[in-house]
Amino acid sequence: MPNHFLAMQYNYQNRNKTILLIFCGVFIIIFLQLLNLQLFSKEYKMAAENNSIFRKSIYPDRGIIFDRNKKSLLENIISYDLVVIPSEVDEFDTTLFCSFLNITIPEFKKRINDLIIKNTKVKPSVFEPVLNQHLYARFYENMFKFPGFSLMGRTIRYYPSNSGAHFLGYLAEVDSSFLRKNKLIKYELGDLVGVSGLEKFYEPILMGKKGVKRFVRDNKGRIQGSYENGLYDSDAIAGKNIYTGIDASVQLLAEKLLSNKIGSIIALNPKNGLIIAMASSPTYNPNLLIGVNRRRAYYSMLFDTSKPLFNRAIKGQYPPGSTYKPLGGIVGLAEKIITPNYGYNCLGFFNPCGDPRKCEHKNYGHASNLTAAIANSCNSYFLQVFRMTLDNPKYGSVKNGYLNWKEYMNEFGLGRPIGIDISGESKGNIYNVEQYERDLGKSKYWNSCNMLTLGIGQDRMTVTPLQLVNLTAIIANKGYYYIPHFVDSVENMNDIEKQFLEKYKQKHIIKNLEEKDFEPIVEGMYEVTVFGTAAAIKIPGVQYGAKTGTAQNPHGKSHSIFICFAPIKDPKIAVAVIIENAGYGTTWAGPIGSFIVEKYLNDTLSKDHQIQANLIANKNLIPDGILKWRQKKDSLNMYKMNLNETQFENIESDLEDFINTKKNISNTNKTERK
Repeated sequence: MPNHFLAMQYNYQNRNKTILLIFCGVFIIIFLQLLNLQLFSKEYKMAAENNSIFRKSIYPDRGIIFDRNKKSLLENIISYDLVVIPSEVDEFDTTLFCSFLNITIPEFKKRINDLIIKNTKVKPSVFEPVLNQHLYARFYENMFKFPGFSLMGRTIRYYPSNSGAHFLGYLAEVDSSFLRKNKLIKYELGDLVGVSGLEKFYEPILMGKKGVKRFVRDNKGRIQGSYENGLYDSDAIAGKNIYTGIDASVQLLAEKLLSNKIGSIIALNPKNGLIIAMASSPTYNPNLLIGVNRRRAYYSMLFDTSKPLFNRAIKGQYPPGSTYKPLGGIVGLAEKIITPNYGYNCLGFFNPCGDPRKCEHKNYGHASNLTAAIANSCNSYFLQVFRMTLDNPKYGSVKNGYLNWKEYMNEFGLGRPIGIDISGESKGNIYNVEQYERDLGKSKYWNSCNMLTLGIGQDRMTVTPLQLVNLTAIIANKGYYYIPHFVDSVENMNDIEKQFLEKYKQKHIIKNLEEKDFEPIVEGMYEVTVFGTAAAIKIPGVQYGAKTGTAQNPHGKSHSIFICFAPIKDPKIAVAVIIENAGYGTTWAGPIGSFIVEKYLNDTLSKDHQIQANLIANKNLIPDGILKWRQKKDSLNMYKMNLNETQFENIESDLEDFINTKKNISNTNKTERK
């Protein structure tokens, strides 16, 4: 047989094999795709299920947060969302639908498209959350006209006393960004999740578990009954209740006293670290962040110059001023550079560094010992003690002396986060060596005179009100503290929850100090209230210890600061108060702090103190710059009221884009310090 014929036959056979392989490959691909569509494809599986089965989520009741007297700080109420499955939306009277929600048809289409992108067209998505009673009634009566839409009930938060916004926190809808970051937790678009405060920190405990009910539908989408007699249904499991140390009546008083002021109050029980009250001003009504107007309220507060969303009790950073002086005395005693009887001859100024520093006192004996120096708040005394601390020859250099001093500050909770059970806590500022050398230069800095005012709570030192109240608790306890926290217990605690709360039950003892080192400090703070800087501030039937502070503020009037604990012999409450731009600590912060103690220990205020408390609450101490800004804001709000809904939504969208790119907590803190 000719060779060319054999070659042709060989090529023909190869071509047949190639064609056969191609056909087999195409068949296998088609077969695998059909297999995927029918067995593995979630989208088509869900579409098929949605054609015959209606899946209804049953939202659980969220856990309630109670105060120390088992009074609810927030409650659950029933609300309804308007839910849509885009694939089931059929032709209907869109004009009527949009008139109910006061939106345009283009806005309706945009919402549907956005939901398809975020959650696919076969999953139920929330089209309009938290309908008010009027909207619910209108849709309930007309729901049969809008195929693909349904009403879904769920519980939402309600705050009966309109208080505690900063520590309770608020809920927001789960979005696609949240789902990407929390893949292991079973959330869906439209679910509510805690995004701040206790709602966020204790979300796994409060959230509960969703249930599901499945219903059979006919070919027209009408529900015919339960699917498989409820065999595949699951009940919702309510979230657990949590019990806090908050005293609701003290909390209300604290917020009242801060009316028309910028500042904060925080009170805790030094025996266990449970927070009794935490107020930050300006504040806001937490009920504003519920429902369809939540976004508007949020953005309005976000751009408010007075920062009502900013929790100054844990984020605000201030020079402690004279409230630092008891700590300076403790360090001096611990380092044995002074004794309780150490005195300093102050003639009204401090001049060893060649730069006279004024002292408010020059009467004989006002700094004759440590107790007297605290009672009279003698600047010169504590400037000298600070220099002696840094210049201590046993450390070999001022730099090493500073590092030793800084270690004490950190041990007492300054310059580091303490670990409270809500997020966002600032660490304050105790400069490290590198920061000082960067700012002032290596050769110039390491001289105790170059950082002299740290000895009276100024210079680059800043603290948060939380750190101040924790320091006060350490002094009241004479050497130990519990991490400040809100939650005392959880309903029906399991082992995991007990372990989670265990860190708040542990006693933290300050190293290298003995109880006797605190006795002259406690005595000095008691004498502050007898004949010292707070002698005019009395609490009926209660002996207490305190320290006033007037922190210099380079950007305006000094901050008014006050710390105290009571009773002096068996402390049950410690308080820290800061009123920004209010002047002397004795004038404003002092009386406010005493009223908090009186309310907690006596359960009421005396008649005279009730009158004084009302006068303080009505006194406006907000700086003029912020007041003028608010006037401009009112004018802007009037303009916005004349905008139509679409224009306002566009403004909101622009604001949201801006926030996503510019919001930075460090910048917020820097602004707060200014």
